[in-house]
Order: sequence, then structure tokens, then C-alpha cells
Amino acid sequence: MSQSTKHAWVENAGREPGHDPPIDFAEPVSGSTRVMTLAQVAFFTSVAVLAYTYAGYPLLLAVWAKLAPRPVRRAAFEPDVAIVVVVHNGAAFISRKIASCLGQDYPSGRLRVLVVSDGSEDSTCALVDSIEDARVSLLAFPQRRGKAACVNDALAACRERFVVMTDVRQPLDPLAVRRLLENLADENVGAVSGKLMHERQGMSDFGEGLDAYWRYEQFMRRTESRIHSMVGVLGALYALRRGCFREIPPQTILDDVLIPMRVVLQGRRVVFENEALAYDEALTDASRERARKVRTLAGNFQLLTSHPALLAPWRNPIALQLISHKLMRLIGPLALAVALVTNIVLIDGGFYFVATLAIQIAGYGLALLGALWPRAGKLRLVRLAMAFVSLNWFVVLGFVEFASNRDTHRWKSPSPQADDTRSST
Repeated sequence: MSQSTKHAWVENAGREPGHDPPIDFAEPVSGSTRVMTLAQVAFFTSVAVLAYTYAGYPLLLAVWAKLAPRPVRRAAFEPDVAIVVVVHNGAAFISRKIASCLGQDYPSGRLRVLVVSDGSEDSTCALVDSIEDARVSLLAFPQRRGKAACVNDALAACRERFVVMTDVRQPLDPLAVRRLLENLADENVGAVSGKLMHERQGMSDFGEGLDAYWRYEQFMRRTESRIHSMVGVLGALYALRRGCFREIPPQTILDDVLIPMRVVLQGRRVVFENEALAYDEALTDASRERARKVRTLAGNFQLLTSHPALLAPWRNPIALQLISHKLMRLIGPLALAVALVTNIVLIDGGFYFVATLAIQIAGYGLALLGALWPRAGKLRLVRLAMAFVSLNWFVVLGFVEFASNRDTHRWKSPSPQADDTRSST
């Protein structure tokens, strides 16, 4: 017997079989190693969230629409239709708006315009009353309640099977109503969204960046429409099968999302019409665009917290689209913050983390450069960086607005005219 074998036999002497002490082969894990592992998980998770939200989901839509498109059975269709314009202090726009509605390429005997005044304090109601055309009527409420309450009352007052909802500020293309209703010839379609076109002349550099984002947004809406339904419609212009309308809570901020989502829950589609156009002025006022986006994002928080059933795939056939298009955008700022902080923690982890941190710093640096030096905004890359950072910052402000302001549905915005304190609802 060797010396080592004899030594092992002596150590184990007297022990009963099956009672040998467990052998621990694992090396102890240090606290710093555990922190680095958690940082890596958080970093790659946040990067994956951002990549899916801004690139993966649009790519998924494009492939999905290519492999399994659902075309709309469009046809010539000329039913009676009411164009509904909900407005608050819209004197600066109302005459032009009504003219564009009455100027539609549509049988005049089958079209009427209903203007709903939400507690207007300017000359909006007087201007509507002065129009000598039997197709124009006014539904005036003395107290301002918000757009959602007015939409409920307006649609209850309509007897037409089809309505076109439109905002006061944007004039309509002469073919807008006709193109929208052609989609409603398909019984599977419950609502149809139009398309917003911004004037290019005079657009600010900040506006150019937002306009690029808007074109990206319209691509996703158009592609969602090809596979089933859009997540929301253009509030400035959309058509609705009135029988699909369900009354919405008066405090609703995003009626142009909740109404079409309820259409989808009834088994009908919400589609996009590329040739139904509404025209808006150039994006020049950054403060106004900020207020508009913050309000919209506050509305997204309200929608998802007030109607969580919309996120359930067994209830909502486009739950994946809603989660990808709306919910993931709201998570974006948190993912950006986590990606930056964990990237700094992991900076000693090799060239990859050095490169990703450099890319992040460069992106934020370009946005800061554009904010501090307006001439830099002429560069496309700077404009895009500014738009991306601004829109994610607006998400944060939207959450604050949602959490702190219960009166957001009564939005107040600056009017282009000195004698108006607020413009359209």
C-alpha cells in the first residue's frame, strides 16, 4: 500500500458508508463579479429593448406585411356622411376649415358639416352661424369640458351611418372624404385614418427632425394597416362607421387611439388611407410641438393604465402591435438611462464596451450641439439626434404630466392670433 493511499484510508476510517461530506467544486463568487454580471444583463437587455422598439419592430412589420398582407376591398361608396369638427376658440381657422369640408368632391346632398364648440369664448360660433348653407350646423356647449365629452355628444346627435372626424386647424384635400369612405365599402373595416402632410417651406431645423420621425411613424401605421389594423388613427382626419362607436370616458386624452382600439375589439379593422390628406402648417414652433407631444404621451400613459385589457392578446387581436408601438416607446427613456449607466460600469470590460459608450456619448453630444449651436441643426445627423433625444425626454415629461395634471384632456395651446388665448381642442 502506498503512503497516500494509507493516509486516505486513515482519514475515512470509522465513517459509515453514504455519509461522506459533500465536495464543493464551486469557486466563491466575489461581490464585484456579481455586480459586473448584473450590469451586463441589464446593459444587453436595455439595448435589446431599444433595438426592437426602433428597428426590430418596423422590420418585423415589413416582413409580416410582405408575407401575409390583408388587402382592403375598396369600392366606390357614397353614403350620407357627417363631417364633425370639435373646436375650442378656433376663430382663426373655422372659416377655412368649413370651406374645405364643403369643397369635397362628394355629392353635396349627402354631406353635412357639424361644428361642435367646446365652450368657445371667441367668435367661433358667430362665424359658423354666419355661414348661409343648410349643410352647416352648430352644436355649442357653454362650458369647456374637453374633446372626448364633445365627441360623445356629437356622435349621439348624428344620424348618418358614417362620420368623418377632423380637427379645425388642418384643411382637407378635396378627395379626402371620398378616399376614406371607399375603404368603408369593406364591411370588415370599422375606421379609416387619413394622412397628415406638413408644409415644407419655412420649417425649422427642429421641425425637420420631427418631420423625419413623423414619416417613420406613418410608415409603421401604413404597414400595421396592411397586416390587420393601425394602433390609433390620425386625429386630424379619420372616418368611422358610427355603429362601431362606443362612448368614451370624458377624461380621455387620446380619443383617436381609444375609439379605434374599441373598433378592433369588435372584430373590425382600422386601416390607413394614403390618399386622404389633411394639410398642416410647417413645424416651426418647438415649444408648441413639445406641448403637443407631451400631452400625447401623457395620453398613452393614461390609455394603458386605464384600459389594461387592451394589452391582453386573448382580448385584443393587435395586442402585439399595441405593446410594440406604444408600450415599448414609453419604456425607451428608462432603457436609454440603464444602457448609459451600465455601459459606464462595464467600461473596463473590453473594446466592445468602449465602442458602445463612445457611440452613446456621440449621440447625446450631437443632440447637445444642435441645442447649443442652432447652425449645427442644418446637418441631418444632428437633426435626427436632436429629435430622438427630445422625443424620449418628452416621454419623461409626459409621465410627469399624466401623474400630476388631471386636467390634461382640456389642453390649452397658444393661438397664432393675438386676440385668441387658445386654439383648437
